[in-house]
Amino acid sequence: MAAMPVIDFEPRFADAFRSLNEAWITRFFAIEPKDAEIIGDPERQIIAKGGHVFFAVEEGAPVGCVALIPMADGGFELAKMAVSEASQGRGHAKALMAACVERARARGAPRLYLESNEILTPARALYRAFGFRDLEPERRPPSPYTRANVWMELPL
Repeated sequence: MAAMPVIDFEPRFADAFRSLNEAWITRFFAIEPKDAEIIGDPERQIIAKGGHVFFAVEEGAPVGCVALIPMADGGFELAKMAVSEASQGRGHAKALMAACVERARARGAPRLYLESNEILTPARALYRAFGFRDLEPERRPPSPYTRANVWMELPL
């Protein structure tokens, strides 16, 4: 099945952003304070700060999401990517990633940055397919997430 269109944030989907992220985070880890802050108010924590949130939609309902959070160097942190279990394997994550890369390039960002965890093998494979590479230890900033043990970037 081909990936469905990816759309920009709509306030009516704020609850879906929270629930999609809560589902994957609690499946593998625990909700941390930074998670709660971001997924609880994406308009204020991401959009109002110059970031972006995208949704993959099937039949009018959001089934996936991802955020681009602005960074001090003009780049974006790719964060909070989630696709519902029932909608996985249909190309939504790839479509969401493509939207992020396209938007970041259009905004003139020098790079995309992300933090992940080694157990999230499909996600890491997707990041690598888009050209993300592991950051050297000396270039890894402190993370607000105890689960973070993978740091990657994509120079744009």
